[in-house]
Amino acid sequence: MKSLLTVTALMELGAGLALLCCPSTSVRLLAGELLEAPAFLTVTRIGGAGLFSLGVASWFARSDSRSRAAKGLIAAILLYNVAAVAILAEAILGFGLHGVLLWPGVVVHASMTVWCILCLAQSTERTTGSPLASGISTPSTMNKE
Repeated sequence: MKSLLTVTALMELGAGLALLCCPSTSVRLLAGELLEAPAFLTVTRIGGAGLFSLGVASWFARSDSRSRAAKGLIAAILLYNVAAVAILAEAILGFGLHGVLLWPGVVVHASMTVWCILCLAQSTERTTGSPLASGISTPSTMNKE
């Protein structure tokens, strides 16, 4: 999980900074279209701030990658990557966009989706059978709470 969180942190910090600092250039590389309207620039920068925040959270979680919070973060990253694949695929197939980074974006996010699933599955295998690991109270643990 530590490797996944580190890679996610680096990718999303970079993407977030790019969208915050150079939204028009970033969108042009991704979608092949210019983004000039103030409303679009504003929304793109908000998205960049969100990606940057995801990168920061991933960076700090990598030192505690076995915690329940880190697993929750990986579940959120999984949902983000699934959505990114669907949105980028729709941009290509539905809208006919053709940015130089569109197909690579689909491949990267699809790969990250698989990696998240594998990490979560591996984490579940390690904790299966332990009521404490899943947060379930049992008669023997209830007295200690």
